[in-house]
Amino acid sequence: MTVGVSGPGAPLQPGADPSRPVPWREKWSLPVLLKIGLYLALCFIAVDLVPNTIWDPELRHVTLLIGALGIWRYLWWTTHAVRATIYGRLVYPRLRRRADAAWDAGWRPRHVHFMMTTHHEDRRVTESVVESICAQLRDMGVPGSIWLGSSNLEDERIIEDYLRLNADDLDLEFTIVRQNQPGKRMAIGLVLRAMSRGGVRPDDIVVFMDGDSVLGEGCVQKCASVFQADPELRAVTTDEEVVCFGPRWVHNWLALRFTQRRIAMQSHSLSSKVLTLTGRMSAFRANHLLDIRFIRLLEADHLNHWLWGDFRFLSGDDKSTWYYMLTIGAKMLYLPDAMVYTVEHVQGSGIARMVQNFRRWSGNMLRNGARAIALGPRRVGFLIWWCLVDQRIAMWTMLVGPIMAVMASTLHTASYLVSCFIWIAVSRMALCLAMYGYSRRVSLAFPFLLYLNQLINAGVKVYCLFRLSKQRWTNRGDQAAGYRIGWGERVREAMASYLTFLYVMALCLAVVTYTRLIELPSLNMTLALLAG
Repeated sequence: MTVGVSGPGAPLQPGADPSRPVPWREKWSLPVLLKIGLYLALCFIAVDLVPNTIWDPELRHVTLLIGALGIWRYLWWTTHAVRATIYGRLVYPRLRRRADAAWDAGWRPRHVHFMMTTHHEDRRVTESVVESICAQLRDMGVPGSIWLGSSNLEDERIIEDYLRLNADDLDLEFTIVRQNQPGKRMAIGLVLRAMSRGGVRPDDIVVFMDGDSVLGEGCVQKCASVFQADPELRAVTTDEEVVCFGPRWVHNWLALRFTQRRIAMQSHSLSSKVLTLTGRMSAFRANHLLDIRFIRLLEADHLNHWLWGDFRFLSGDDKSTWYYMLTIGAKMLYLPDAMVYTVEHVQGSGIARMVQNFRRWSGNMLRNGARAIALGPRRVGFLIWWCLVDQRIAMWTMLVGPIMAVMASTLHTASYLVSCFIWIAVSRMALCLAMYGYSRRVSLAFPFLLYLNQLINAGVKVYCLFRLSKQRWTNRGDQAAGYRIGWGERVREAMASYLTFLYVMALCLAVVTYTRLIELPSLNMTLALLAG
């Protein structure tokens, strides 16, 4: 399908249709290959011209530590890349063949329920979302229901008008569940309670989707048929592509994020688990969603923190659904051939939006990661459990390289910092050459955005580590939580700042001690100074 609005009006996205597959020859055109060749040539020229200081006696330990961390991270990344290839080329195609065979034999889901939330969304986007739902039901030839968690009469009117004009041929029921309390989580909880009273059966398919997510062609059919092919499967999440209104570099950054997501999700799925059931679009068997424990966790999920006390989660409903599925040992998969298009409107500073997104994503990861780790590798599965542990380690190791490079260039020679820049340019391009196989287009911005993404993400995670109660969500009316004003809040914020400073300084001290960038006094000398 084409992502856009039926009938007259402006298209949803200017330029090329994002649903159109990019031919191999177009993706790897001669100009693209020449640009990559020029990029690598400039890197090698720089290597030849810049003095080689990486093995200077004063800096040898710095180079060894950076190299050791690099080898570890790249081996870990290679593990994911290999696992993603196995899942994408061997494991998933077998599952897809079984699912397609069941569909071709005449199996159909009894009913498909769409649990949708929206909040002051652009009319064109809302109509495109509803159009895509109608297209899914029309192609499958099955009855369906749209359950709208609503807080705005205008959103309701837009959907009602569209269905009245365009859905007469469908067996489709539209139910509005109005919120009596604010927040997306409460909207979802109220919808689930209404569904439990509205005749939803345990074997029905329930699609969770946001009001800015446009379903790609055959998306729901591919999800439903996989549930039939694998009776143990409880939840699936899909591929995503971005439709971005904003600066070009932000579009490239989001495209990079989705490319990384494809590799990670396929690797995780080889263990029959994923690290999140993406709120943009995920599908479930209805039996677990009707459980009051699931509903209560989703609408009132909270954390008791030693510094911030008991607080509710603002966003991250997808992490709550995922955590519940982990606790019951449910099988979860990523479907690489089922596509959803997500709409992003970026206003103001792109960097500010990037940091805001990282604060939301990283906060959700930190809030949910610790309790998922506590479930243990037996319940979660060793690889997924270690991925959660690794997320908490990587935010510190990512900062080691920049800290050492700045210290080495400041204390010894500025050319070492130039050598590090060249290493970053070459190593990130090496990663991107593999990642381009999972991206729609080849962009030379990827290597630079990849490093910027890693650096800002690590910094934001360290900042959020002691501020888990502070949450902000600009996508839904700029909601905020944990920003109360008072002396108690100021004391907690001061403690959080102190702990952040303490941890960062401890990291810097460990780095300079190991690399011997600064000769610290020995224990005997310290005792002698104290005694004298």
